[in-house]
Amino acid sequence: MLKLQTAKSKFLFTWREKDVCSGHNLMDTQPFLKQRLICVAVIERPEDAVPLAEALLAGGLNVIEITFRTAGAAEAITRIRQCLPTMRVGAGTLLTADQVDQAVDAGAEFGVSPGLNESVLTAARTNLLPLFPGVITPTEVSRALELGWKQLKFFPAEAAGGVTMLKALAGPFGHTGLSFVPTGGITAATLPQYLALPQVAAVGGSWMAERKLVADKAWTQITALTAAALNIIAQSPAK
Repeated sequence: MLKLQTAKSKFLFTWREKDVCSGHNLMDTQPFLKQRLICVAVIERPEDAVPLAEALLAGGLNVIEITFRTAGAAEAITRIRQCLPTMRVGAGTLLTADQVDQAVDAGAEFGVSPGLNESVLTAARTNLLPLFPGVITPTEVSRALELGWKQLKFFPAEAAGGVTMLKALAGPFGHTGLSFVPTGGITAATLPQYLALPQVAAVGGSWMAERKLVADKAWTQITALTAAALNIIAQSPAK
């Protein structure tokens, strides 16, 4: 266990040192939005992490958010970061400042929170971790802007009004330059509707890597679903 922790610490130092020395903006979220799709995955067994990431890469997607809903989430992040350097790996469902620290120690390149927890935002800033905090109401959007966040997770998207709600929020907030990553209940069928909105930077989805698919090791099916999603994005109007 000590050996693993030492290896992780050395890996983390090398990664952060490289970014700082290259002048890369560690708080920049744009590298994770380029493909306009983030795969949101719940990984029960850390040994499934690399095969899942390989399946996503085979389908053309290089961004994954591993949710902190399982005990093996941090190890899953570390395994992917060490084995697949072309995969952009984030940590999702960050509910506490301690989880932000764990995510950074594991090598997460970005974080996602389901809500607007200011202790999580503070920890992300302290750790120079790009973060997508979650919002759903005009009050939360206003507070996020006040705190300096303009790339926001819109969650739970479908349950909260989906495209209709996002269009409504664009009225009072469109001029601020904010953008959303809607997540929650979105499918391949509804993906085009979200992509058509100018305020949507990317979409978070789990349909291409649902828990059962991962548990069944259905890597070929995951690759096919991922490729199909990216094909939909390719046919969507460019921003």
